[in-house]
Amino acid sequence: MNRTTASWTVAPEPFDSPVAAALWRAYYTEVSDRWYQLHEGRPTEPGELEREIAADTGKYLAPPGGLLLVGRYEGEPVGSAGFRLTEPGTAELTRVFVHPEMRGRGGAALLVRAAEDAARGLGAERIVLDTRTDLVEARALYARLGYEETAPRHHRDYAEHWFTKLLTT
Repeated sequence: MNRTTASWTVAPEPFDSPVAAALWRAYYTEVSDRWYQLHEGRPTEPGELEREIAADTGKYLAPPGGLLLVGRYEGEPVGSAGFRLTEPGTAELTRVFVHPEMRGRGGAALLVRAAEDAARGLGAERIVLDTRTDLVEARALYARLGYEETAPRHHRDYAEHWFTKLLTT
């Protein structure tokens, strides 16, 4: 699904493109550094960062069961959102990211809504996600967009809050 506003465009992007790789690196660097700063008082070590980035290729964001969307501001790729179908009727939202200097311009909401629309188009009736306690901006975004916090759905590392939104209303 393509979405456009005055300065933003959102369109599908191959999960393994150079643009997707650069956004994944920026996303992972930020969330990893935040976690290590909070819990160990240090940034992520370079080797550790490289191993973790390489370990999650994002292949699950490939059609037909997933999709990666890239948000461009005035033509420059500055954000992403993806989803994967996890079971009949359910999509999982992931990789929601906007470069820090571009935040506050509506891009994250645009990306999430485009992911919801695309997931709905593939038959999803609800969309779920998890996030961490320290990612307060993400939790606030999801609440603003109508996501409701739910009980834990799994026990993955770093998942501390779980959200669900019905896509059928």
